[in-house]
Amino acid sequence: METAAVTIGERVAAVQAEIAAACRRAGRSPDSVTLVAVSKTHPARLVAEVVEAGVRHFGENRVEEALGKMPEVARLIDEPIHWHMVGAVQTRKARYLVTGFSMLHSLGSVKLAERLSRYLVEQDRTLDVLLEMNVSGEATKQGWEASRWRDDLALRRALWSDISQVLALPGLSVRGLMTMAPLVDDPEKARPVFATLRDLRDAIANGFPGSRWHDLSMGMTDDFRIAVEEGATLVRVGRAIFGPRS
Repeated sequence: METAAVTIGERVAAVQAEIAAACRRAGRSPDSVTLVAVSKTHPARLVAEVVEAGVRHFGENRVEEALGKMPEVARLIDEPIHWHMVGAVQTRKARYLVTGFSMLHSLGSVKLAERLSRYLVEQDRTLDVLLEMNVSGEATKQGWEASRWRDDLALRRALWSDISQVLALPGLSVRGLMTMAPLVDDPEKARPVFATLRDLRDAIANGFPGSRWHDLSMGMTDDFRIAVEEGATLVRVGRAIFGPRS
């Protein structure tokens, strides 16, 4: 006898239950974590199904794909939703982030920040952004190099200088930090990366008390439970909701 296929609604409910369980283990409220369903490569009709299941935040990795998908999804749903850009963005594509997106998770350089700020000012808009930190030290990871922020004084001074420049730019509302953990066979191996980002966030918040550093975007399908236990406020989950990408 074949087992009935798991529906998207059931997948969403399972992920939300896992988030709630991780919050209980950490002594947190489930309301403190936002589920961002990563919909890259998945069609608008599946996004609409996830909306029907109660999710209101969606993440995309490529600007062009997101801009093409947004109007298609809007035609299929009645509820307002929020689009997050979670992938790396080339400086020349910064203009496309000004409309349609609620948050950029992957702001990883002063150069991108300056270009984005200019476009936002021209359109009289603001955008919530997270600063992407490479706390794992992997050469393949994007963002500011921050793996040795505790021990390397010169690195920390340079990082603090860049953050100061970003905070001074109009149009950008810096809300916290983001990181990508290494792909590992055991999710527990990602825990030190998430804990390091949390500690870095606390140190930056202490150094720049005039800004809001509430958000930590960390954790994906394989390790979001650990990320929540370590303080994630946004988890970026794709495969556990949409299934494998074709």
